[in-house]
Amino acid sequence: MSRIDDSKEFIPVRIAVLTVSDSRSLDEDRSGQVLVDRLQAAGHTLADRKILPDERADIADQLRQWCANPDVDVVISTGGTGLTGRDVTVEAHRDVYEKEIDAFGTAFTIVSMQKIGTSAVQSRATGGVAQGTYLFALPGSPGACKDAWDEILQKQLDYRHRPCNFVEIMPRLDEHLRRK
Repeated sequence: MSRIDDSKEFIPVRIAVLTVSDSRSLDEDRSGQVLVDRLQAAGHTLADRKILPDERADIADQLRQWCANPDVDVVISTGGTGLTGRDVTVEAHRDVYEKEIDAFGTAFTIVSMQKIGTSAVQSRATGGVAQGTYLFALPGSPGACKDAWDEILQKQLDYRHRPCNFVEIMPRLDEHLRRK
């Protein structure tokens, strides 16, 4: 069963938040603000925050910039994970991923099913790794961001979480790129 090991010291990670929307401004970005509030309350650092329109190439470019930045450990995007024609965030993420974290989408669906029933099948939440950086794409609703953070990301981004977590393997995420 998962638990927090209080004998270990908390390690804050640096998280960038990207909101994907054709219509929202920073003042109207409730989903992005939910993520910012929660990550800071957990003791992590907001590394950067941006809003971009639903343009696949622009989203992928921003993700790549953050992955290349040594001051960003994790990127969480919100918005653009649905099924409509302008929903291209998942495709942009997959353009960048070196490895996809398949179970993240599954875990998110399980959490969502408990909250919104079968409507959860309309989300394409995804997670992956690129250049030693974790990337997660969440739906654009504040509720979905709360659920993803509270039920999955808060635990997996806490070094003290047992039996395992994302933080403890961060130093090895890009080991395949190093010379032997």
